[in-house]
Amino acid sequence: MARQKHKGVYPGTFDPVTTGHMDIIRRASLVLDELVIGVATSTSKTPLFTVIERVELVNQSIANLDLSGCKVSVKGFQSLLVDFVAEQNATSVVRGIRAVSDFEYEFQLATMNNRLDPGIETIFLTASESQQFVASSLIKEIARLGGDVSTFVAPPVVAALRKKFS
Repeated sequence: MARQKHKGVYPGTFDPVTTGHMDIIRRASLVLDELVIGVATSTSKTPLFTVIERVELVNQSIANLDLSGCKVSVKGFQSLLVDFVAEQNATSVVRGIRAVSDFEYEFQLATMNNRLDPGIETIFLTASESQQFVASSLIKEIARLGGDVSTFVAPPVVAALRKKFS
C-alpha cells in the first residue's frame, strides 16, 4: 500500500523572511512531500512590506535552499488559516517555536485550529539553536537604524530593507 502524500502549510507574515524562517522551511521539507508557505495579510500588525513584496522575497530567499525533493510554493492569503489549509488540500500546519513563550501562544492557536477543523494537525519545529534569537521585528529595527542584517536574512531581503529605509 502506497504512503499518502503529506502536504502542510507554513503560515506567517514573513515581514521580512529571515534565516530562522528558512531553517524551518528547510527542516519542514524533510518531513513533508509538499509545503505551501502561506504569507498572511495581517490586520493586527502593520507590515513594512506588502503581501506581494513578501511573497516575492520568500521566493527569492528560498530559491537556493536544499528542499530535499519537497515541492514548495509560496502564496499570499487573507482568510482564516483553517480555510486556507483546506483550500490547499493540506492536512497540517507547520509552526516554528523559539522559546517557551512561543509555545504557549502556538499551543492555543493549534488547539483553536483543531477545534475549527479536527482534520488539521499542527507540527511544531523548534528553532535551531543558532536561530533562536532571530525575529523579524528585531531585523527591521536593526535595518532601520542602519545596522548590518546580512547574517539574518538573504541578500534580496537586505537589498529590500535598504531600499525601504533609504
